[in-house]
Amino acid sequence: MTTSTQTFTSTLSQPQPDDPAQRLLLFGFRQMGANGLDDACAAHAFMTAFGKDFRRPLVLLRTLMMELSSAATRPLQIAPWCCGRVTPAEGAFLAVTAKALANERAAAFLLADLLAVRDASGPLATATALAIAFADLGMPLG
Repeated sequence: MTTSTQTFTSTLSQPQPDDPAQRLLLFGFRQMGANGLDDACAAHAFMTAFGKDFRRPLVLLRTLMMELSSAATRPLQIAPWCCGRVTPAEGAFLAVTAKALANERAAAFLLADLLAVRDASGPLATATALAIAFADLGMPLG
């Protein structure tokens, strides 16, 4: 393994999830993080995955992205959409949405740590609503 490959895999040690729901969420997170909340590629991906019911999870992800950006006290690293690995911030984001329904307390701690704040109850409520929307439409995140 070359030095640059070792550095890359140690920085981005976690591969992208295999679960299609989490991959869709990660794609939307990356696209909106890089190109803004009205990114057409993210909207198209959600429309393709959810059909006519795409608006609810899309609006909730947009809301969550806005809440994360205003609540975070430090930058959240986001990889390009084509990267096969996830940044620590992306991994924490995926863990929060996966745990939001099953273990709200753990999700609250992870989200507060990700944002470097004491209380992340506002974004956590939106993350929980997003997880519910994905589950309601047949793509549970957990």
